[in-house]
Amino acid sequence: MGIKNPSAGQSPALLGEIHPTALIHPSAQLGRGVIVGPYSIIGPQVSVGDQTEIGSNVVLENRVTIGCRNRIFHGAVLGTAPQDLKYDGADTAVEIGDDNIIREYVTMNIATTDGRATVVGDRCLLMAYAHVAHDSRLGSDVIMANSVNLAGHVQIDDYAIIGGMCAVHQFVCIGAHSFIGGLSRISKDVPPFVKVAGIPPIPAGINGIGIERRGFTEDQIARVKEAYRWLYRRGLRREEALKKILEGGRDEVAAVFEEFFSRARRGIVR
Repeated sequence: MGIKNPSAGQSPALLGEIHPTALIHPSAQLGRGVIVGPYSIIGPQVSVGDQTEIGSNVVLENRVTIGCRNRIFHGAVLGTAPQDLKYDGADTAVEIGDDNIIREYVTMNIATTDGRATVVGDRCLLMAYAHVAHDSRLGSDVIMANSVNLAGHVQIDDYAIIGGMCAVHQFVCIGAHSFIGGLSRISKDVPPFVKVAGIPPIPAGINGIGIERRGFTEDQIARVKEAYRWLYRRGLRREEALKKILEGGRDEVAAVFEEFFSRARRGIVR
């Protein structure tokens, strides 16, 4: 594996700063202004977007595509083979968007099946020691606190927040704007806007503070509260509750619930 240094005659501001101990394969693609710290390793199929900062001792291997203005801290390992005995060497990927913060020792595996990817959207914060397993998909503005562990095929929608040391079962869907308290074990789907915590997790109302901070109107918050009542206060099955939510009007809030339940398959936290 060769060392890729700035070309003669080109501006260091455009090419960024590559530490001389970093090992970067000649086939790797680095955008303008990329910074690579000491002893980091970047493999031949890796693409890194403009102004992304890669700290020391970071490993990027296999087919990893990283967008612009990301910050990847010391010891993160992205793009390694999935921890799944079914994996047979298929050509899969990790795809990361823009403006994410990936803290120390975060690990992220490629997907298991040809043509698939493990995906992280934009503006996410993955705190130290978080793990994103194969085929998982994170939306944008997601926060995963320290030592959150996702199993394979987990889906996390926009603005969800997961507290420290949570474990999430494979194929679980976590809805937009939801909030999961630390040390929870999540084996069922978490609907949008809902707060849950515990082992087993218990619903504890809506994430009112979160959606207020994100500019939801009073009418939208009222709709979220109404939806929560249909899901958790009226003794209805999931399908019946969704029908009642949609009967109240097909607005943006109802659309979030409808889209979530079109994917969720494990049954919701009760």
